[in-house]
Amino acid sequence: MSAPRSAPPAPGPRGNWLLGMLPQFRADPIQLFSDLATDYGDIVAFPLFNRPCMLLRHPDQIAWVLKENHRNYGKNTRGIQKLKSILGEGLLTADGPHWRRQRRIAGPTFRPKRIGGFADTMLQAGEGMLEGWEGLASSGEEFDVNEAMMTVTLRIAGETLFSTDVTDEAKELSQALSTAMQITNKRVGRALDMPASWPTAENRAFRSAMRTLDEIVAGMIAERRASDDSEADLLAMLIHARDEETGEGMSDEQLRDEVMTLLLAGHETTANALTWTWHLLAANPQCRAKLEAELDRVLGGRPPTLEDYPALEYTGRVIDESMRLLPPGWLFGRAPIEDDVIDGFSVPAGTLVMISSYITHRHTDFWPDPERFDPDRFLPAACEARHPFAYFPFSGGPRGCIGRGFALLELRLLVAQIAQRFRLEAVPGHPVELEKLVTLRPLHGLLMTAHAR
Repeated sequence: MSAPRSAPPAPGPRGNWLLGMLPQFRADPIQLFSDLATDYGDIVAFPLFNRPCMLLRHPDQIAWVLKENHRNYGKNTRGIQKLKSILGEGLLTADGPHWRRQRRIAGPTFRPKRIGGFADTMLQAGEGMLEGWEGLASSGEEFDVNEAMMTVTLRIAGETLFSTDVTDEAKELSQALSTAMQITNKRVGRALDMPASWPTAENRAFRSAMRTLDEIVAGMIAERRASDDSEADLLAMLIHARDEETGEGMSDEQLRDEVMTLLLAGHETTANALTWTWHLLAANPQCRAKLEAELDRVLGGRPPTLEDYPALEYTGRVIDESMRLLPPGWLFGRAPIEDDVIDGFSVPAGTLVMISSYITHRHTDFWPDPERFDPDRFLPAACEARHPFAYFPFSGGPRGCIGRGFALLELRLLVAQIAQRFRLEAVPGHPVELEKLVTLRPLHGLLMTAHAR
């Protein structure tokens, strides 16, 4: 991928003389990136205010940054720095030796055998939600599926992290997380940001949200520290985990950061993946019928279990295709530590290199008719023939999402459990618009009706 250091700059627009492409980015980053890729190709240079940026689209370029030359691409980006105000130095935001140490400690916690032990917890949470849907199905009442998915994934996150049902606190906890994320997203998109210490309404709201989150997490850590059970939940496993090189464990501050990261990743992103899956299935009834046929054949009317996971192949492909079209974590950035060259173009140190799964997942060289929902794109033969970085909803390389196996287990079990018993239909006329935060949410929620099968 590298070339002589005399490489020319990548093509791209200059934008406004002061703000660059920041107005377009703030108005609609997905539209901006789509237009840039259409107009300039797989690698585009453009300014955002006073920082040079590049958008990479081709899987070879993605592999270079995330895997082959990953040590040269750090997380010193504006987005990550702002996200640290919520997550601290967790696995999602940390860099360098600290990240490597945390990854070594946390890695064994997410081995498949341990993750499989949480399947019953996931299914029990789903069952609790579905009991309340019987009345919704009888009355035909409309409800916000995104809110329902946020609630059930938060319950699962609470019980798997803390062995605690946080259903009673779910609204407060979810609202606090949502407030913190929305404010953080606004801060990322501004040319200039108010100091966090100033007593603005936004800063007060952010501090209040963080107090709520920190109090809940600190209480859970203190409670679990007092327990001797090293296998009770993910938090207990993290507390008792030790660095294989030094024998050290995590401090309370490090635990706080990892728990906050897991709450965000295990709640927010999974809920949005489920939400968009129901939206896409309702819009593609033939695919939904194939999903239901698989559930009827494999389950035979009984509830799903962990042992059914391998047999629910089409269910898995539905989820993969949903995350191709609407990946919850749709954009992330890296910054080269030293000058680099990609596809013959210079990438100066400090450039904000943007990678968008939303954009790459629509690259027509790898995804014919990319806007069409087709789960069979993920048949084994098709996956083997495709570039491994043409699809990366969980990032990739050494810094790929540590919770990938947990998320895929939760997604497949919940989709099977819900679709076996209910068919979700879109409410005619309800607007479905993307809210492009750190994750992709439905801006107006997702109103649907449930129908018993």
